[in-house]
Amino acid sequence: MFTGIVEEMGVVESREGGRFRFRAPVVSQDVELGASIAVNGCCLTVVDYGDGWWEADVVEESLGRTNLGDLNPGDPVNFERPVRLADRLGGHLVQGHVDGVGVIVSPAPDLEVRTPPSLLRYIVEKGSITVDGCSLTVVTPTEEGFRCAIIPHTTEVTSLARKGPGDRVNLEVDVIAKYTERLLSFANVTADQEG
Repeated sequence: MFTGIVEEMGVVESREGGRFRFRAPVVSQDVELGASIAVNGCCLTVVDYGDGWWEADVVEESLGRTNLGDLNPGDPVNFERPVRLADRLGGHLVQGHVDGVGVIVSPAPDLEVRTPPSLLRYIVEKGSITVDGCSLTVVTPTEEGFRCAIIPHTTEVTSLARKGPGDRVNLEVDVIAKYTERLLSFANVTADQEG
């Protein structure tokens, strides 16, 4: 479980197929084999590490459903380690399970993202959304996505300032909304069966 508060902007050091090596001096400080680290909001498992770097294998499913397949050596990425039970939840509950890939229409600080149509129902004014691992508040839902106001600090410490129109970003919608929708669909089926 993550919060969407990016700890470090690192870089893709190398890539061979689905094996990525990331340069990340901060998040690699207490890394261990099998640990989870969110990369652009996608939860990955540490399979090897060393001084200031760590590696992960990204399977075809993840490459196809996220923007990780677009990454090349030298590209900046956002990192977050999982939340500890003693930590404050500064963002919102984030699973690191990307729901879809959006496309930037206009860049930060007035970020506008076009989303897959299947995600539009989860986007509400003042609701939470994760964009490339960054917990953001929706200012305005649009017919094709949403707008967020990005504060200067976020542009300084994340890769969002380096993204422009046409760039793809990973999106994770609010998990509580997804569970609520699923529960209500079963409640409606049960009511129909009883009625």
